[in-house]
Amino acid sequence: MELRQLKYFVKVAELLSFSKAAKALFITQSTLSQQIKQLEDELDMALFFRNNHKVSLTEAGETFLEGAKKTLAEADDNKAKIMDLAQGHRGVLNIGVTYSFGSILTESVLAFKKEYPDVTLNICYKNVMELMELVSDGELDFALSFRSSEKYDNVESHILFDNKLSIIVREDHPLTRKEFVRLADLEEYDLVLPSIGLQARSTFDSIIAERNLNLKVAIEANEVNTILNLLRRSNYVTVLSETVILEHNGLVTIEIDDAECNMEGCLHFCANRYRKRSTEEFIRLLSDTKALRRSRLWL
Repeated sequence: MELRQLKYFVKVAELLSFSKAAKALFITQSTLSQQIKQLEDELDMALFFRNNHKVSLTEAGETFLEGAKKTLAEADDNKAKIMDLAQGHRGVLNIGVTYSFGSILTESVLAFKKEYPDVTLNICYKNVMELMELVSDGELDFALSFRSSEKYDNVESHILFDNKLSIIVREDHPLTRKEFVRLADLEEYDLVLPSIGLQARSTFDSIIAERNLNLKVAIEANEVNTILNLLRRSNYVTVLSETVILEHNGLVTIEIDDAECNMEGCLHFCANRYRKRSTEEFIRLLSDTKALRRSRLWL
């Protein structure tokens, strides 16, 4: 039994398609089928039901899948440890981030590349649910997002900073005359909000769910920079994390007079997995960025 065969088996189990798995693995379908057949022969058990229309796991396949994933994870951990020892700060660091964290991440990325030019950074922007799945599967070394309302058994989260949802408008907007804004005040304005499913929007929707508010959502967008650009050229109002404008001139945040708007920025790791030295170094640099200090955040 080879690690390669386990990797092939897990990919087919995830996609339930030999053709899609072969494409994802950059091998031919015949090679993939041959390797899976050899694995089944060695186990003396069929791992998949196959017909012309679909592929599904047998009972033996479902049982074997958990152990195969664990074995591959342990092999990846050991490989990472050896690479750290043999190469020092080299290799690849895979970072996941939600859209609200882009402004926080920029400074630490530049500082890290200056100090460790031989480490390749792969930065993946996704919504929080997608990030947690990638962290759980070990495809990301860590992720940055606000704390998820969902529980993930294979993900451990550590608070990075305290933050809150805020009103964001252009600097000459009528709302800037207020020190605080009540949620009811938003009824007077057209809103441009992050799309449903994004974390800031989910938090905001949960806050207003049981309140009798007549809010006018004029525009929804799944990209923060699009929202900020709209704010600069209009009297639209948005509700986002106060950190998103750290690198954007011409916009201001106004505190919402509501305790439920508090949020926790977190680092997320796959539980019981080896952490690369490059991960620890990136987090060290992140903790000392001007972005965190300027916004009164703490690590």
